[in-house]
Amino acid sequence: MARRGLVLARSGSSYRVATATGVLNAVLRGKAKQEDRDRVVVGDRVTLDRPDGVAGIVAIEPRRNVLERRSPNRRGARPVAANLDRVLVLASVASPKPNLGLIDRLLVIAEANDIPAGIVITKIDLISHADLSHRFRSAGYPVWPVSVRTGEGVDELAREIGSHVTLLTGPSGVGKSSLLNRIQPGLPQRTGEISAKIQRGKNTTVTAVMVPLERGGYLVDTPGFSDVGLWGIEPRELARCFPEFRPLVDRCRFPDCQHLAEPGCAVRLAVEVGRVEPSRYDGYRILLKELTSSPRKWE
Repeated sequence: MARRGLVLARSGSSYRVATATGVLNAVLRGKAKQEDRDRVVVGDRVTLDRPDGVAGIVAIEPRRNVLERRSPNRRGARPVAANLDRVLVLASVASPKPNLGLIDRLLVIAEANDIPAGIVITKIDLISHADLSHRFRSAGYPVWPVSVRTGEGVDELAREIGSHVTLLTGPSGVGKSSLLNRIQPGLPQRTGEISAKIQRGKNTTVTAVMVPLERGGYLVDTPGFSDVGLWGIEPRELARCFPEFRPLVDRCRFPDCQHLAEPGCAVRLAVEVGRVEPSRYDGYRILLKELTSSPRKWE
């Protein structure tokens, strides 16, 4: 009898799938196997069949969205996770200093995949987070300032994560494990145990791990996701991946404006008058340079 499941992790050709009766291992069958090219990913809703005692994935339900990544020095995009409610990017206000370039890159990747994004600012007990929070709030992103040491903001963030399917990412050193342990004790160990379990054996490919939360919802953990290149974004579309630029780009004098030195550029004018944060515009210029120097076609 066919039944439905949720893909929690992948290990080579095997998938961990949560069903109404528990978590089981499954493999691809039939049409799903013939068409698979990293096609089944964490977060996929699938149909399972079990004709010979081994669960098989025979169909994938339509996705709401899919997050894709590309390694910085490789061509081609690879799906990471599907059916996400939000990507939350972590940034510490200090120790280490916020890596604005990486944060902007991760936000652009979420925007390019049409997935809502937000910012979690950690270690707010060290120094003021006002400037960092303003940078992203003025761009249109929700911001959750938190301190693991004092507990400030943690409950509010826990409620947000607990009601959604959330992919959490960011640079190392920002305190992700400590924060997750404060939200749900044992959660970092739980994600580590799942990762270790699915990495046993040879030729293992691990793209992400999805872990259920006690409050409801799921957390998607993606080791190494901070080392990622932009994928297949046309340079002319980059500005629309900056929410604060979107209402401005159609006001530029030239329809192909790249918002660099063209006369009549509404984006540059907004920067000059303080409507757009200069550091966000600088981040746009850096990413645009990367895109214009990248191969035009992805293989």
